[in-house]
Amino acid sequence: MNRKLLQSIREYKRESILAPVFVVLEVLMEVLIPLQMAKIIDEGIQKQNLSYIIQMGVILVIMAMFALYFGVKAGSYAAKAAAGFAKNLRHDIFYRIQDFSFKNIDRFSTPSLVTRLTTDITNVQMAYMMSVRILSRAPIMALLSLIMIMTINMEIALLMLLLIPILGGALLLIAKKAHPHFVKVFDEYDVLNNSVQENVNAARVVKAYVREEHEIEKFHGISGVVYKLFTKAEKIVAWNSPVMQFTMYAVIMAMVLIGGKSIVYGTMEVGELTSVIVYAISILMSLMMVTFVFVMIMIAEASADRITEVLDEVPEMQDGENAIHEVPNGDIDFEQVEFSYGGKDSTPALQGINLHIKSGQTVGIIGGTGSSKTSLVSLIPRLYDVTGGTVKVGGIDVRQYSLESLRDQVSMVLQKNVLFTGSIYENIRWGDENATDEEVQRVCELAQADGFIREFPQGYNTMIVEGGNNVSGGQKQRLCIARALLKKPKVLILDDSTSAVDTKTDALIRKAFREEIPDTTKIIIAQRISSVEDADLIIVMDEGKINGMGTSKELLETNEIYREVYESQVKGGGQDE
Repeated sequence: MNRKLLQSIREYKRESILAPVFVVLEVLMEVLIPLQMAKIIDEGIQKQNLSYIIQMGVILVIMAMFALYFGVKAGSYAAKAAAGFAKNLRHDIFYRIQDFSFKNIDRFSTPSLVTRLTTDITNVQMAYMMSVRILSRAPIMALLSLIMIMTINMEIALLMLLLIPILGGALLLIAKKAHPHFVKVFDEYDVLNNSVQENVNAARVVKAYVREEHEIEKFHGISGVVYKLFTKAEKIVAWNSPVMQFTMYAVIMAMVLIGGKSIVYGTMEVGELTSVIVYAISILMSLMMVTFVFVMIMIAEASADRITEVLDEVPEMQDGENAIHEVPNGDIDFEQVEFSYGGKDSTPALQGINLHIKSGQTVGIIGGTGSSKTSLVSLIPRLYDVTGGTVKVGGIDVRQYSLESLRDQVSMVLQKNVLFTGSIYENIRWGDENATDEEVQRVCELAQADGFIREFPQGYNTMIVEGGNNVSGGQKQRLCIARALLKKPKVLILDDSTSAVDTKTDALIRKAFREEIPDTTKIIIAQRISSVEDADLIIVMDEGKINGMGTSKELLETNEIYREVYESQVKGGGQDE
């Protein structure tokens, strides 16, 4: 397990040390018990000494009780250390993800991150617990058992010395053969989780198009691949037990042969042969445990590499040493801005953008699908960074602000509106966790959400289910707008965020913006001309460039794209009544 992951042990170092300490004490007791049993057989039973049998029996019981106590303590500390280690790993990965920019997140799929936070960490947890307990137990048990055999019969000890590397090598070879198949399994887990997540999220679409059978077949296909990979790996690992059993019985037969001859010649006692057999079995079992742990460690190594990928991912956007924490106003300036999702060498999404917006202005942005409207506004709160040129807010390059301060003052309602499990109050308070009930209700009035909220039996205490599936698209949009308004931002960006509301409600929302937040810069991306027609400035986007700018009246005279859209919606009857 690599050092990067071991840093997450932190406050569980004590338990990680105490577990092997108690394991060693347990092993010492277990090694002495067969020796004590041999004495009972040879000195007590053979010589019919009852008092000696009772005396040694009491000592044997005490040793067994100590072994039990040490074993329980070792197991308890190992479990606590492993569970704590896993808890810290989940914490570290989750916190690392929170610092990721959209570009960082794009490198990992959501199902892949979920797999790393669950299955991969569970594998690492199991491997760590086994390492703390078994890897500290098995070598010591094998070594002490071998020493005990040497003190009793050197011939059998030499047999064990010859056998250990041969058997150990065979078992390690089996584990090594199985490892590549386990590595492949986790990549397929990502695909499997993606299929499940996609199907659950799009359940309504699946049912609407009656595609259940198709989705079931797709799931079975991926699940079948995981099954085949696991089966291949387990078939190889299955050789462990037969090889072990064969070796064990072969060794016992050899020891009985050697020991029987020694007993006949009077150089060895019956009790000593019994203890030697117990020690030999302990050595063989220790070897088997080591190989079993080795298999788990190799499985965990694949998981550890995937976890390390996330922990080593450097957030693309980080605050500078002298980051600015105050946004002066809502002025926005784009100066020769270039942007590409894949970096400077890939196809640009935005080219040569020069734009100047004064604080308090209402700006509309229209354009066809793929014209990079969302890309343009995503640069303002630094969801992505420019690949060329400069974006300024309040006259200052956005890269000079602390991310928290910038995003607190640039509120953005995304195309895909997300609500979280909890009450309406709790969802709106994402904008300001300390807001009063009155403040929450006020922003809901501005977003035209107060009316439908009060129609719910629970009002503002109505629980939103996962994904907001118990409210309509238009209601969800208005709740998200209210949440953004609660932040009292200097810049408010609506990315096609009123597409699911009717024209009248849309007009009321814009009217509330003009009257209630006149000093806030408002940027509205829309497909409907009516949503931007009264804006101070309208920007027409086309293929990543600004095709035209001006008021609605000016663009009708000078811009062909705007004029076509306007005529198709207004004169063609595309506008809602």
